[in-house]
Amino acid sequence: MNRPLALTLTARIGLRSSGLPNILLVAAGSLLVAGLAQIRIPLPFTPVPITGQTLGVFLVGATMGSSRAALSLGLYLLAGSLGLPFFAGGASGWNHVFGPTGGYLLGFILAAYVVGHLAERGWDRSILRVAAMFAIGEAIILGLGALVLSRFIGLEKAWLGGILPFLPGDAFKALIAALLLPTAHKIIDPQT
Repeated sequence: MNRPLALTLTARIGLRSSGLPNILLVAAGSLLVAGLAQIRIPLPFTPVPITGQTLGVFLVGATMGSSRAALSLGLYLLAGSLGLPFFAGGASGWNHVFGPTGGYLLGFILAAYVVGHLAERGWDRSILRVAAMFAIGEAIILGLGALVLSRFIGLEKAWLGGILPFLPGDAFKALIAALLLPTAHKIIDPQT
């Protein structure tokens, strides 16, 4: 049975066209993640801080769909790399992309794409599927992040300092995002 792809939240409210609306959405998603990056809690045992970025990645992916979400996070990465204070705590520069936190930053793009892809297939329609969708996105971010981090501090330390400390906070951010999406669907599209 060929079932048409589900619409992302932005498509459901009529933002299907190309051009200026898409450019504004991509920019808005980038700014959302940049804003949430300013929520920064440094940890003494790892160069990777706790931030609100993953919450933004999840929301951008689930509401914009795969292409726009990936473009939005690509713009975020480019803007921060070129000197805008978009990274955690207002940081910027290419050294962050090629440094210990670079895997997490690159993981944002892939995770946003995958979350958007799953949302396009209807995974954004129930809390359980949203939680699974965000868990997949989080696995991508933490996996890529720890892989790059291991080049700087070794595999065991990358596991202990680059994944484990972030699991509770990331689960909490995923829960917040999971709770926000169905509510947004009901407000924007009461038929759901």
